[in-house]
Amino acid sequence: MDRLDAMRLFARIVELGSFTAAADDLNLPRATVTHAIKGLEERLRTQLLQRTTRRVRTTRDGEAYYNHCVRLLADVDAVETDFRETNVQPRGRLRIDLPAQMAKLWLIPSLPAFFARYPQIELDIGTGDRLVDLLREGVDCVLRVGQLPDSGLVGRRVGTLEQVTVASAAYVRREGSPRTLADLQDGHYAVNWASPTTHRSEPLDFMVKRKRREVVLPGRVTVSGVEAYLSCCEAGLGIAQFPRYRAAEGLASGRLKEILPETPPPSLPVTVLYSAHRQMPARLRVFVDWLVGVMAKQL
Repeated sequence: MDRLDAMRLFARIVELGSFTAAADDLNLPRATVTHAIKGLEERLRTQLLQRTTRRVRTTRDGEAYYNHCVRLLADVDAVETDFRETNVQPRGRLRIDLPAQMAKLWLIPSLPAFFARYPQIELDIGTGDRLVDLLREGVDCVLRVGQLPDSGLVGRRVGTLEQVTVASAAYVRREGSPRTLADLQDGHYAVNWASPTTHRSEPLDFMVKRKRREVVLPGRVTVSGVEAYLSCCEAGLGIAQFPRYRAAEGLASGRLKEILPETPPPSLPVTVLYSAHRQMPARLRVFVDWLVGVMAKQL
């Protein structure tokens, strides 16, 4: 194994936190990985990694060497990209993570056209709304909805989602439909949404004369999953807020009723995120461009 390959291997071990995961990711025997890292440490005359029963961590020298590797490998990838012929088809596997309902409604039905254009790209698709650690989990990009914490990732805005405040038809018959925010705070209750990352219940949000206003309502149930949130609302357990596309079927069938349409929730940004630490490979670049195009038609 030459030095560049050893650097790539070392970087993947650090990013995935595991010799076995790096071996699987690079399709190498575990023995080859162990031998290569041992040789690298002997050549550098320092310990780069600390092995525990659960995880592999960098030493102080290992962290410094990893940062050098990332910059050097990015430069090498950039040079190769600059000199690569433009008519070469992007190829290889991408690991991506998408919100489940968006994937089902918009993205997966559009994939046949993507594969027709890029037949040598393979996709490993995860669906969920949790915070994914791209480097540690070996994920190339994620599509996320809402305001995002500062993560050091590159973000490309692909659009915004209109939101709507709803209650079930049964809830409206039983409790009435509030006409103002003052009515809302007089005896109504919500299906409370708890952030999967902070585990704190989030208030309902409304736009009043272009200003954001938060309303905290009592709730009989608190959930942190999108499907459970919708199911609880449809069961009449309280008022909730969704991107309009998520509530569209319930509104069309009459199971859900829109309330307070004059003071809607603020729109949610939709962003594709990928690592800033590597040169963007062609397969990721064309996928992100395709993803932006698909979302632009829907939003």
